[in-house]
Amino acid sequence: MDIRQRLSELKDEEYADFCAKLTPGVERCDILGVRIPLARRLAKEIFKSGDYDDFLNELPHKYYDEYILHVLLINEIKNYGECIRQIDRVLPYVNNWAVCDIMSPKIFKKHRQELMVDILRWSKSNEVYTCRFGIEMLMSHFLDEDFKPEYLEIPTSIKSDEYYINMMIAWYLATALAKQWDATIPYIEKGVTDKWVHNKTIQKARESYRITPQQKEYLKSLKK
Repeated sequence: MDIRQRLSELKDEEYADFCAKLTPGVERCDILGVRIPLARRLAKEIFKSGDYDDFLNELPHKYYDEYILHVLLINEIKNYGECIRQIDRVLPYVNNWAVCDIMSPKIFKKHRQELMVDILRWSKSNEVYTCRFGIEMLMSHFLDEDFKPEYLEIPTSIKSDEYYINMMIAWYLATALAKQWDATIPYIEKGVTDKWVHNKTIQKARESYRITPQQKEYLKSLKK
């Protein structure tokens, strides 16, 4: 299967222009403009066919859309060990938030214990999007029934000048406030993160419909 040709047949110039504005660091000429629902449909078709090993092995890719398709295929992998192997292969090539954030393998829901080990490893990375991915997986999988208060130490211990890491930390903490208020609010009260992350966390939390008006007013009083 000529996967690049399949992607080219789905390209949308107007959508490519839109993507280019939202993904700093990705050149417009490297974006075909395949809309996400179409990319998801193609990924499911390719995964079902089983004809994708060569595509996953041919890193680096040329097009942004190839990376989107690549991680959508990873999302479908049913063996945890193989899924992690493929993630670790592609993460060094991820250079934008969109590819990073769309990677969310289904198999993770069945492997919480092993996943936490990998989250700790990813979140300690000096690579921007590897670190961001680790924090995002912590947010996606460990803020509900598998939450433990000590997990809040993982993002709050990260010190970075990278915008896309700091934004994810703020996103994580704002979501934690919505889901685990009592455990999270002391971190905001103590101001354990830097000023930008602290204030961005409060901003995002106050924009959330899951935070009560009273909580929002209290958060406002904690701004630096």
